[in-house]
This record gives sequence, C-alpha cells and structure tokens, in this order.
Amino acid sequence: MSGHEKLSPIAGLHHVTAIASDPQRNLNFYTGVLGMRLVKRTINFDDPRIYHFYFGDYNGSPGTILTFFPWPSAKRGVMGSGEAAVAAFSVPATSLGFWESRLLAMGVRIEHQPLRFGNRVLSFSDPDGMLIELVGHTDCGRANTFKETDIPAEHAIQGFFAITLNEANLESTGVVLEKMGFAQSDGEGNRFRFSSKSDCRGRHIDVLLHPNLGRGEIGSGSIHHIALRVSDDAAHRTWRQEILGLSLKVTPILDRTYFHSIYFREPGGILFEIATDSPGLTFDEPLEVLGKTLKLPDWLESQRSKIERSLPPIIASPSKIT
Repeated sequence: MSGHEKLSPIAGLHHVTAIASDPQRNLNFYTGVLGMRLVKRTINFDDPRIYHFYFGDYNGSPGTILTFFPWPSAKRGVMGSGEAAVAAFSVPATSLGFWESRLLAMGVRIEHQPLRFGNRVLSFSDPDGMLIELVGHTDCGRANTFKETDIPAEHAIQGFFAITLNEANLESTGVVLEKMGFAQSDGEGNRFRFSSKSDCRGRHIDVLLHPNLGRGEIGSGSIHHIALRVSDDAAHRTWRQEILGLSLKVTPILDRTYFHSIYFREPGGILFEIATDSPGLTFDEPLEVLGKTLKLPDWLESQRSKIERSLPPIIASPSKIT
C-alpha cells in the first residue's frame, strides 16, 4: 500500500463457521432454542454432499451469522490451542435471567462465569459440544428479530459479542490482531481482550493464553474458522496485500456467492477469513424467504438433482432441542 492510500478498517466479525454432526439437531437447536433465523440453506462449496447452514438475525446481517457444516459422520472435536474456542453473543443485560430459565427448561446445562470485564456471562454447549456464551451488557443495540420465534424481541440475541481464541503465544497473534485494527483493550488473568474502534457487533476478540495446552483436533463441536468483515472489494484487495506484508500465506480472492473471501492462518494456527459485506444473503432470494429452499451456486445448478438426493432430508422450522 502506498503512503497515499488509506486502509479501510476491519469493523469486526462477519461470521463464524463451525462443524456439527446431525443437521436436523443442529437446526432444532439454533432456531428452536436460541431463536435464530435460518437465513441460508446451501451446501459446502468444496464438498456438495454436506449442507452449509447460516443462522443469524432476520436480515442475515454481517456480525450476526453463525454457519455450520453439518457432517453426520464427524467425530467429536478435541479442544486445544491454536483454535477458536468460544462464540459469544450479545443479549441485553436484563435478559440473562430469561435465558437461564429458557435454557434450563429445554434441558441445556448452563454455567455462570465470573464477572468478565464488568459483564455477566452465561455459558453452555450446543448438542455437539461447541461452547456458546451469552454476554449481558447495556450497549448491544436492538436486534432485527426473527418473527417466527417465541423469544420476545426484548430478550433476543443481538449478534456476536466476541470470539475467544486459545493460543500458546500472545505476542505474535497480538501483532496480527493489532495490524487488523484490534487494539489490546483489557486483560484479566490469562485472558486478553482486543477490540476494534467500531461500535458494530462482534468488535471484540479475546485471547486465552494456554502455553501448556496441547493442539486441538477439529471435529463436530469445533469452530472451523472466523471471518472478519470489510465493506467492499477495493478494501478487500488492499487487506490481502496487508496480510501478505505480514509474511503470512493468503489464498487468492474466492467467490463465495454472498461475499468474497480470502483465508490465512494467523501465527498460532487459527484459520482466519476476511469477507466482504456485499453482495449479501439476499443476492439470490428475497429477504422474506431467506433459508426456505436449497440454494446452489451457478456452477452446481446442473447437478441439483444429484446433490439433493445426496443430502439428508430436513424439516427447517423452529423446534425444541432433540
């Protein structure tokens, strides 16, 4: 980048992608228990035999989207260092009591975490063992609530609050985070918080320092990668050059239909993506019917019948945990 160019900031999280096992159970939990909307039903572009589900707010807004590859034969993952460990969502500070009652009534085991940087935190696992947190705070904004849920709008999940990374070393990862606009803003014990200057959803990245923790094994319940957001293609191209300047290997720009992506591993080994906000999830279907039908990229449409036969049948309506 020349000295005359201004680097467009990375605002925060765009989406987080994880691995599940049973697709119906995954759908039931995130729509029926957490009240998120299935905003896109597509396939893994690299393995069309596997679904790719996107859950988010009503609009499928960047900063709210948790996606899954539900792989029925996947073994349970093993948590370790060099891995994104926990996805934390924002809820209003007054809503944690509602969520505790709801989760317990649905058979979900919960834990109250110690007060963290002044916020109360409720933690639990999804059916595949992926760790989820609800962080109660007062500045989380208003949700674009999914209208087909029984969760009152005043208690709905607002989008991401933070992602937690397990790392053996803080310094090298910190250099990359700070280069991307996430400055270290706080610390408690072995937890170090990096925050962007933006006021958008998902502006925090927490690093848990675990120098003696073994490497993880990815599987069901594991977070596959985290994606950070930039506004447009011009900013995307500039950021690719910036990441290359950190002596990290970066993929070419890839067309993911709903956004454009680059991927790289930060020094601790965690897979990062940088994704554009556009074209967005309404690129191939109207807002009102997001997630209702299976969407395929143009280059796979000719194989639709074969792909549909290979995928397990699902009922994509809110249902309680099973």
